Amino acid sequence: MNSQGNDTIRRLALWGIPLSLGVMGLKMLAWWLTGSVALLSDGLESLVNVVAAFIAFFVIRYAQKPADHDHPFGHHKAEYLSAVTEGVMIVVAALMIVQEAVGHLGNPQPMQAPVLGLAINFVAGVINGIWALTLLRAGRTHRSPALTADGQHIMSDVYTSIGVLIGLLLALGTGHPIFDPVLAILVAINILYQGWKVISNSIDGLMDKAVLPEEEETIKDAIARNAEGSLGVHDLKTRRAGAVTFVDFHMVVPAAMPVRDAHRICDRLEDAIRAIHAGAEITIHVEPEGEKAHGLRVKVIKET
Repeated sequence: MNSQGNDTIRRLALWGIPLSLGVMGLKMLAWWLTGSVALLSDGLESLVNVVAAFIAFFVIRYAQKPADHDHPFGHHKAEYLSAVTEGVMIVVAALMIVQEAVGHLGNPQPMQAPVLGLAINFVAGVINGIWALTLLRAGRTHRSPALTADGQHIMSDVYTSIGVLIGLLLALGTGHPIFDPVLAILVAINILYQGWKVISNSIDGLMDKAVLPEEEETIKDAIARNAEGSLGVHDLKTRRAGAVTFVDFHMVVPAAMPVRDAHRICDRLEDAIRAIHAGAEITIHVEPEGEKAHGLRVKVIKET
């Protein structure tokens, strides 16, 4: 990734801290005004956003450090640790919400100042929605697991706020305050699901899962169109660590081909792959003809 992309990620991570603090403040104010346990559950989820924003900021700065002697492949995977931590905190927040809501099931209380409280919570939800879309877009563009996880969690917070708003309006309209703690429990179940998604996606990254099938197809196509002069390509492997895509494959050349000519083919292939995956780390093992092919093969397109 270029320095401009790194600067964008760091700037967004930094802005996430005051924004998450502001949204949490609005939601806790809405809870204080109304006494609604559902609004408290929404506020507790925002508390997780604050902690996650601080973690993401420092982890992203660390992940962008250049490779060194102790970490020759870079520090990119640190972003996955941030995402896993955030996922765990989401689960903890959900359990806290359940505990609070269960305590109110036997003695539900009507809301105080419901109009003002719900209006404040609505404003907080709008801010969260805009910010979540910004993070998701930047996370996809710059391939940042930390920003993507943060965006996914904040978007789940938006869905939570919408559900809370609808449920509390229903409680006001029917005059049954029991909807308040019941809704809080439903919110907690949704938060648990979102936390599991964040954790599982991050574990995939830590376990060196291959790139998406459509991304792999673009890599295979780039190799097929730019391996002219070789006899074949096999054992293609891919993985992603943070914003960096790693590509590894074997290339077969005629036994009599000079090293310089084989090197030119490798350079051409590296340029083609980096044109679609900027900053990709590519390893090409050159083999003489006669070696047995294995692994994932790519059919080379020869010029006519």
